[in-house]
Amino acid sequence: MMLDFLAENNLCGQAILRIVSCGNAIIAELLRLSEFIPAVFRLKDRADQQKYGEIIFDFSYFKGQELWESKLEAKPELQDLDEEFRENNIEIVTRFYLAFQSVHKYIVDLNRYLDDLNGGIYIQQTLETVLLNEDGKQLLCEALYLYGVMLLVIDHKIEGEVRERMLVSYYRYSAARSSADSNMDDICKLLRGTGYSSQPGAKRPPNYPESYFQRVPVNEAFISMVIGRLRSDDIYNQVSAYPLPEHRSTALANQAAMLYVILYFEPSILHTHQAKMREIVDKYFPDNWVISIYMGITVNLADAWEPYKAAKTALNNTLDLSNVREQASRYATVSERVHTQVQQFLKEGYLREEMVLDNIPRLLNCLRDCNVAIRWLMLHTADSACDPNNKRLRQIKDQILTDSRYNPRILFQLLLDTAQFEFILKEMFKQMLSEKQAKWEYYKKEGSERMTELADVFSGVKPLTRVEKNENLQAWFREISKQILSLNYDDSTAAGRKTVQLIQALEEVQEFHQLESNLQVCQFLADTRKFLHQMIRTINIKEEVLITMQIVGDLSFAWQLIDSFTSIMQESIRLNPSMVTKLRATFLKLASALDLPLLRINQANSPDLLSVSQYYSGELVSYVRKVLQIIPESMFTSLLKIIKLQTHDIIEVPTRLDKDKLRDYAQLGPRYEVAKLTHAISIFTEGILMMKTTLVGIIKVDPKQLLEDGVRKELVKRVAFALHRGLIFNPRAKPSELMPKLKELGATMDGFHRSFEYIQDYVSIYGLKIWQEEVSRIINYNVEQECNNFLRTKIQDWQSMYQSTHIPIPKFTPVDESMTFIGRLCREILRITDPKMTCYIDQLNTWYDMKTHQEVTSSRLFSEIQTTLGTFGLNGLDRLLCFMIVKELQNFLSMFQKIILRDRSVQDTLKTLMKAVSPLRSIVANSNKIYLSAIAKTQKIWTPYLEAIMKVGQMQILRQQIANELNYSCRFDSKHLTAALENLNKALLADIEAHYQDPSLPYPKEDNTLLYEITAYLEAAGIHNPLNKIYITTKRLPYFPVVNFVFLIAQLPKLQYNKSLGMVCRKPADPVDWPPLVLGLLTLLKQFHSRYTEQFLALIGQFIRSTVEQCTSQKIPEMPADVVGALLFLEDYVRYTRLPRRVAEAHVPNFILDEFRTVL
Repeated sequence: MMLDFLAENNLCGQAILRIVSCGNAIIAELLRLSEFIPAVFRLKDRADQQKYGEIIFDFSYFKGQELWESKLEAKPELQDLDEEFRENNIEIVTRFYLAFQSVHKYIVDLNRYLDDLNGGIYIQQTLETVLLNEDGKQLLCEALYLYGVMLLVIDHKIEGEVRERMLVSYYRYSAARSSADSNMDDICKLLRGTGYSSQPGAKRPPNYPESYFQRVPVNEAFISMVIGRLRSDDIYNQVSAYPLPEHRSTALANQAAMLYVILYFEPSILHTHQAKMREIVDKYFPDNWVISIYMGITVNLADAWEPYKAAKTALNNTLDLSNVREQASRYATVSERVHTQVQQFLKEGYLREEMVLDNIPRLLNCLRDCNVAIRWLMLHTADSACDPNNKRLRQIKDQILTDSRYNPRILFQLLLDTAQFEFILKEMFKQMLSEKQAKWEYYKKEGSERMTELADVFSGVKPLTRVEKNENLQAWFREISKQILSLNYDDSTAAGRKTVQLIQALEEVQEFHQLESNLQVCQFLADTRKFLHQMIRTINIKEEVLITMQIVGDLSFAWQLIDSFTSIMQESIRLNPSMVTKLRATFLKLASALDLPLLRINQANSPDLLSVSQYYSGELVSYVRKVLQIIPESMFTSLLKIIKLQTHDIIEVPTRLDKDKLRDYAQLGPRYEVAKLTHAISIFTEGILMMKTTLVGIIKVDPKQLLEDGVRKELVKRVAFALHRGLIFNPRAKPSELMPKLKELGATMDGFHRSFEYIQDYVSIYGLKIWQEEVSRIINYNVEQECNNFLRTKIQDWQSMYQSTHIPIPKFTPVDESMTFIGRLCREILRITDPKMTCYIDQLNTWYDMKTHQEVTSSRLFSEIQTTLGTFGLNGLDRLLCFMIVKELQNFLSMFQKIILRDRSVQDTLKTLMKAVSPLRSIVANSNKIYLSAIAKTQKIWTPYLEAIMKVGQMQILRQQIANELNYSCRFDSKHLTAALENLNKALLADIEAHYQDPSLPYPKEDNTLLYEITAYLEAAGIHNPLNKIYITTKRLPYFPVVNFVFLIAQLPKLQYNKSLGMVCRKPADPVDWPPLVLGLLTLLKQFHSRYTEQFLALIGQFIRSTVEQCTSQKIPEMPADVVGALLFLEDYVRYTRLPRRVAEAHVPNFILDEFRTVL
C-alpha cells in the first residue's frame, strides 16, 4: 500500500501532488501579474484621482452600492468614462481576479483533501500514515507552506487597496460574477486589505500576518502535526549533503523557511511556548537570522519576531552581540581561506581528471565552505533585510560589516570563482560519468593483455632479451590475466576489492622473483598496476557527487539579492570584457534556483510547467540582459566620441590634392583616436561573444542575439530621447522654431546613422537593417500612443505590436497636451498654418502670413521632415492627421445637431428658403432679397461652422502635401516599387469595376486581406488622394445640402477675386482662407450620400443663374463678386475632385463658365 506514494495509481499521493504543483504555479502567476498592475488602480497622482476617483472604489462600495451607482448614472460623462475604463481594463482585471480566485480555490482544495483523508476516502491512508511516508510528509508540509507564501506574496506585491479596487472593478464590470458558482464574497473576505505596506519604514499592522492567515480556517491537528514534523525531522534528508556540524543550519535552511511561514498558522507557539521556540532556534537559527522564504524573498527574524514574546526571547541568544561577532569573524576567516583554495584550483591545468578523482572529498568540502560562506554573508549584509529606521537591526548589521571585513567586490569575486569552479567540476563529472564504462573496459582489456604478453615472454618463445623460460611464472601471469578479465563492472564493490588484491599480488611478484633486474618486465608490471589503479578510480565516479554539488550549489536565496551586485558586475565587465565568461557560470548557478518551484510541477506532469518555467527563465534572462547592457552602453559612449571626431575634426579628403597639403589631410592624431575607439568597441563585442550559447532555464541565450538586442536597446533609448528633446516647441516664439529644430534634429539623426553604418562591420551586425527597424518602431509606437487620445479602447503597452519587453521604447512625461513628439510636431504645424492667421496659395504650395504677407512655411517643410524622420515619420504624421480629421468631423456632426436640428427658428428659415427656390431647375424671382434674408437670419451659426470646416480643410491640405512628398521620394528612391504599386492598384481597381459590371467575375473575399495590405503600401508611397477618403460613417441629415449652400454664400462677401492669386480674403480682421474652405466643404460632402452633393451643386447653379438673370434685367454691366466666387468654387470643386467638367455644366450654362474671366 505505501510502496510508492507518488505512483500514478496512488490517488492519495497524486491528489496532494496536484495541489502542491498548483501552488507553485499560482505563486509564479502572482509574481508575473504584480509587474502589470495598471497604474490607475494605485490612484497615486492628482490627475488620476480627479479623473478616475469617482469610478474606482474600494470595499466601501459594497456598503452603499445603490448610492454609488446612482451617482454614476446622474452624470453621463462619468458613465462614458466608466464604460471606456471598462473596455480598457476588463482583460487585465479579469486575469487578476482569476489569480485571486485560484488562491482561494487552493486553500479550499487543501481543506477538502484533509477532510477526505480524515474521512477515510483514501483507503488505508490517514493523516498519520501520510506523514510517516517520506514524500507524503514533504508534500503536506509544502502544501501549507505554499499557501502562506501566496498570502505573503500577494500582500507584498499587490497592496491591499489596489486589490480591493480591482475586485470591485471586476465585480462591477464582469458578467461572470452573477453566476451561481461564483464565490466572490469568500475571495473578497480572504483578500481584503490587511493594512500592511511594503514601503520602507511603514509600520506593521497589529496581529499581522497571523490574523490574515486565519481568514480561512485550516484543520488545527494538521497544522500542529506538520509543525511537529518540521521541528523534529530532516524531511528532505539534506544533512547527508552537509556532513560538517557547523553547516547544519544551512542544510536545514529550506525547512527553516517552511517552519517560519507555517508558525504563523499557530501563533500561540510564537507567543508563549518558550521551550518549543528555544528548540526551533537552537536547531535552525543558532548562527543565522536572515532567511530566504521563497525565490529570494528575504526576512529578518529579528524584525519579524519582534511582537512575539517566546520567539523574541529564544532568538536573543543568537542575536547576542558576542555571537554576532563570532559568526561574522568566522565567516570572514572561512571566506578568505576558501577563496585562496578556489583560486588555486582554478589555475590552468590544475583540475585534471586524476587529481579530481583522488580528491573528491577535499573538493566537495571546499565547495560547501564557499557556498555556506557566500550564503551567510549575502543574506546578513543585504539592505533589503534591514529596516534603516530600526536601531537594533542597524547596530547588528554594522557589527557584521565591521567584523566580517565585508567588501561587496571581494564577496562577488568569491561568488564568481565558486560558480566557475562548480561549473568546471560539474562538466568534468558529467563527462566522466558518460565515459565511465567505456574507460573501465578499456583499462581492463589493456591490463589483461599486458599479463598475457608477459606470460608469453616467460614461455621462452618470445624473443625478449635474456629472459629464461619459467613455466610457473607463465602459468601465474596467465591466471592473473584471466582474473583481470573476469572483473565485473556491474558489481562494483566486489570488483573494487578484487582489483586491490591484484595490485598487491603484482607488487609481491616483482619483489619475490627478483624481476627488478629486467627493466622491460618491470615496465609491464608497472603499467598493469597503473591500469588497475585507474579502474579503481573510475569505479568511484558516482552520480551522488553531482547530486551533492547540485544541493550545495543552490543559489535560490539570491534570486533577488543578486541585483545589488549588478553595478559591480557591470563595472568589472567594462574594465575587462572577457569577464563575461565567468559571469556565464554565475548565471547558470542562478538558474539552478528554478528547480525549487518546478520540481513538483514536473512530478505532477502539470501543463503549467511551460508557463512557470518560462516566467522564471524569462526573469533570469532579463537580468542577464540588464547586466550585459553595459557592453552596448560602453560601445555607444565610444561611438559618440567617434561621431564627434568624424563630423567635426576629420576633414574629407578631396579626390585631388597637392602633395604639400598631404600632412594637413593626414590628421594622424584624430585618426589614431578613431582607430583606438573602434578597437575598444570590437573588444567589447568579443567579450560578449565569448559567452557561448547558454541554456538559461528553458530559454536559449545566444550571445550574438544578446549583443544585437543590447545594441538595439541602446539605440532606441538614445534615438527616442533625441526625438523627444529635439521636438519641443515654444508656441510664443516668433518666427516658429519648427524649421531650425527639424534641421538640428536631422543633424543628430544623421550622426547616429553615419556612426552606426561605420561601426556595423566591427561588431558584425546589420547596421542599416537595425537602424530602419528600430527607428520605424519608435515612430510607429509614438504615433500609436498619440492616436490613443482619439480612441475609446486604448492600445496598452502590453498589447502594442511596437513595444517590446527586451528592447523597450522609453516613455517620456508629456510637456503639453500632446503625449509624444509626433503630436507636438503635428500641432506645431497646425498652429503655424492656421487658416485664421495664414493664407495658403495653392499654385506655390506656400503659406503666407495674412497681416505681414511674409512666407510662413512651404512644401519644403515636408521634405525636411522626410530627411529627419524618414518615410515612417511622414506616414505617422499622416495617420495622426487622419485621426484628427475624424475627431473634427465627429465634433462637426454633434454641432450640426445642436445648432440646426434643435433650433426651430433656423429650421423655419431653411424651410422658407427651400419653398422659394424649388424647383431647383428654375430661376428664382427676386433672388437677391431671398438669399440675403436667409443669410441674415442664420448669421449667428456660421462662426463655429466655418471654424470646423476650415480645420478639416487645413488638415486635408497637409495630407495632400505629405502624399506629394512621399510619392516624390518614393519615385526617386525606389522607382520599381512605385511602378509595381501603381500597376497593381490599377489592375485591382479594373477587376473590381468589372465585377460590378458583371457579378460573375471574381472579387476579393471577406477574409482576403489583399485590399487592406495594398492600401497600407499605397499610403506609404503617397499613391492616394486624401480628398476621396471616407473618414466617418454618417446617417441621413435633414437640410444638409441647403445648410452648406447658405453657409457658402454667406462666406463669399468676405472674399474678393485677385487676378494673380485667385480668391483672397478682403479684410485680415475677418479671416477666411479659400483653399481650406473649399477642401473642408468638399471633404464634408464626401462623407454623405452623393445625392446631397448633387443637390448642393444644383443650389449653387441656381444661385448663379438667378443672380446673373437679375443683373441683366437691371442692366448692371459687371458680374457680381458673389457670382464670381460661386463660379470659382465650382471650378475648384471640379479640379480637386478630378471629375469631368460636365458635372458643373449640368447646373451652369457653359458660356458663363467659359467667359466669366474675360468680364472681370
